Amino acid sequence: MIKDLIAKNRSYRRFYQDVPVSIEVLKDLIELARLSPSAANRQPLKYILSNKLETNLKIFSCLSWAGYLTDWPGPEEGERPSAYIIMLGDSRITNNYFCDYGIAAQSILLGAVEKGLGGCIFGSVNREKLREKLKIPSYYDVLQVIAIGKPKETVVIETALNGEIKYWRDENGVHHVPKRPLDELIVSLNDFSKG
Repeated sequence: MIKDLIAKNRSYRRFYQDVPVSIEVLKDLIELARLSPSAANRQPLKYILSNKLETNLKIFSCLSWAGYLTDWPGPEEGERPSAYIIMLGDSRITNNYFCDYGIAAQSILLGAVEKGLGGCIFGSVNREKLREKLKIPSYYDVLQVIAIGKPKETVVIETALNGEIKYWRDENGVHHVPKRPLDELIVSLNDFSKG
């Protein structure tokens, strides 16, 4: 069921690095993105796939791993992703990617969960460093990076209390993700008429 896939689709930041993710699996995930909606059907997204250690190290060095975990610089060797997908916007097609890359990333990650994998979307990327290290042409905008691998951590969803939405780890390394209650998300039109 889709709700189960979405609930399992967490931002995993520690992986079994020795469990490989093949290029064929990465292509399967891109196929899901390819089939997803695209604004004006322009389909401007392109992808760099990496499952080789040397390239993965270059990508890893350009990422910021967990803003709320200020004392954690990212996964140690052995717990890093075994693959990455770099999402690019082809400016030769359009300069406006609308919400295409969010939709594509969700499709990719849901596909990963279905395959027993997990991932994490990175918007906090040193784009110029990544462009330089991988020699990415200037007509590609580096939009985001998705780490992919076999998750090595437990991530649990819980209800946010008093508006506290910062994720955190407990003493056992379990990653807690507070989500606002449903009734905080739905706005009634009646509320507007009271004001």
